[in-house]
Amino acid sequence: MEYHGFPVLDADEVAALVPHGAMVAFSGFTPAGTAKAVPPAIARRARELHSAGLPYQLRVLTGASTGSSLDDTLARSEAISWRAPYQSSSALRKQINTGDVAFVDMHLSHVPQSVLFGFFGTIDFAVVEATDVTPDGRVYLSTSIGASPTFLQAAQNVIIEVNRHHSRRLSDMADIVIPKPPPHRHAIDLDHPLERIGKPYARVDPEKVIGIVETNEPDDSTCFAEPDQVSQAIADHVVAFLAKELACGRIPREFLPLQSGVGNVANAVLKGIGENPDIPNFMMYTEVLQSSALELMLQGRLIGASTCALVLSQEATRQVTENIDFFSSRTVLRPQEISNNPAAVRQLGIIAMNTALEVDIFGHVNSTHVCGQRIMNGIGGSGDFARNAYQSIFMCPSTAKGGKISTIVPMCPHVDHNEHSVHVVVTEQGLADLRGLAPEQRAVKIIDHCAHPSYRDFLHRYLRETGSSHIPHDLSRCFELHQNLLRTGAMLPDNSLSSLAEPQLGYGL
Repeated sequence: MEYHGFPVLDADEVAALVPHGAMVAFSGFTPAGTAKAVPPAIARRARELHSAGLPYQLRVLTGASTGSSLDDTLARSEAISWRAPYQSSSALRKQINTGDVAFVDMHLSHVPQSVLFGFFGTIDFAVVEATDVTPDGRVYLSTSIGASPTFLQAAQNVIIEVNRHHSRRLSDMADIVIPKPPPHRHAIDLDHPLERIGKPYARVDPEKVIGIVETNEPDDSTCFAEPDQVSQAIADHVVAFLAKELACGRIPREFLPLQSGVGNVANAVLKGIGENPDIPNFMMYTEVLQSSALELMLQGRLIGASTCALVLSQEATRQVTENIDFFSSRTVLRPQEISNNPAAVRQLGIIAMNTALEVDIFGHVNSTHVCGQRIMNGIGGSGDFARNAYQSIFMCPSTAKGGKISTIVPMCPHVDHNEHSVHVVVTEQGLADLRGLAPEQRAVKIIDHCAHPSYRDFLHRYLRETGSSHIPHDLSRCFELHQNLLRTGAMLPDNSLSSLAEPQLGYGL
């Protein structure tokens, strides 16, 4: 059986071709566009070989995090030895933090160039989801572009999962270009989020395609709860800040494109922006587009969006399919090398809004590691945007684990975004605008406006007792809260936590 001249294989036949130790690059940027048939087949093969006492693990590369069919399935079968550049799987996270899986955390915009220049070694196989592939090697990708165009170019062997569930007209949104390698790389000629500079398809050498696997499966459904009190308070502070910046002329009257991360806080912020009459209709230039953004598009508040992936609920996916003419004229799907490109972010003047695990009193942000040791997901694209944004905003609740953890600390034990890349910090307590402030001024503002009241006295006392220097730190005490947490399970073990159970709101700008 053939598909446009390529042999049609079942997933188990493909898995049998992939040897122990191979480097396999899978499509997927979040659950969107994740390979769905081949990874479970590889997991089945791994379990069978392990039962026979034989080794079987792969080096796994993707665009970003993936759906349950990939990271979760392979991790539960102990089929991963090495992983890059980002993940959000609890099963895989556990194996990374126990040292059973080697993990390379990377800025997502760096992945394609690293692949093309061989930083990871040979890409033995690429497994890429598409809506169609032609005999001459045009590959029409599905709900994400990610690094798939580069994987198709670099891999020695290619398997295409042709997924019938997705509309073939998703390619109407695609704008795919692979920049030339340095030193011959041209500047990205992108003057508007909806400007198209590439093709609606990726390219592959037909000789490398060893088989087609036919599927008919949706992406994992992505649904978020309605904003809770904390998320709503953070959103209110961010929206008020943006409206004030607009009124003061620090944001142009036509506004600036927004980048927003994934999750309840990001959804609450977008909803708040959409509901604020002082903020004009706006554009997005981001790496993921969620269902909440599509709702704003239908309302006319979101004029258009450039993204790398459509991270949608099943209902939103149905809306896109049924209204493809409307959405395809307002949405552009790009490779992550372009969606996260630092030059484009700087050129377009992006307002970047990302979440943090913790922030220290001088404005350094930890996005990735608990107590500087155990990884959560990875840095993802936050650094691509934050370092180059017109305004870089980081958001998080002021406490976690029922108040046992303060997200505002004297010093972050791991830093992903340093003070030079962080303009604004927001918690449900309030917002700290750090622009133009020296270190001690930043510290006072962050403590007063962002820290939970139960932690403010400790943080002010730390700052006051440390002594005088440009960035006043007591290296014998700067990780006292983290040490308390590791030792006792709470950052302030001697404090009553009753006041921390419900966030105390009300601090403004």
